Amino acid sequence: MDRPAAIALLDRLHRAQNEFYAGGPADALEGLLTPGITWTVPGHSPLAGTYRGRPQVLGYFAMRRDLAARTFQITRRDVLVGDGDRFAALTDGRATIAGAEHHWSTVGLYDAAGPQDQVVQVAACWLLPLDQTAFDAIWTP
Repeated sequence: MDRPAAIALLDRLHRAQNEFYAGGPADALEGLLTPGITWTVPGHSPLAGTYRGRPQVLGYFAMRRDLAARTFQITRRDVLVGDGDRFAALTDGRATIAGAEHHWSTVGLYDAAGPQDQVVQVAACWLLPLDQTAFDAIWTP
């Protein structure tokens, strides 16, 4: 995976997510996800599970948006790339949930789709919270 391509895809994804989480449309976000995308969230919160296909993944994003009352924002910190179509990103999140400000960090392990020099969509994501217990507590109203 080419580092600039991975960063460009993540920047587009996070920009579209942040717009969606603030109440914007899902069009740009949907276009960055393959039709057969899989998004896996570990843990025991109401958000935990594996979401398959655009409708389920967008539904998961909508749950996060609604639980965070449109305050949820993502910031990319670093990216790790190597051979193949997989890359990892250290990402910070913040949101106000039930009146309390929360901050957390995750590693997202992504599968990209498209030619190596033109990675255009995300085919899979495995979310890995750095503190699973705290992450579950944040997302359990």
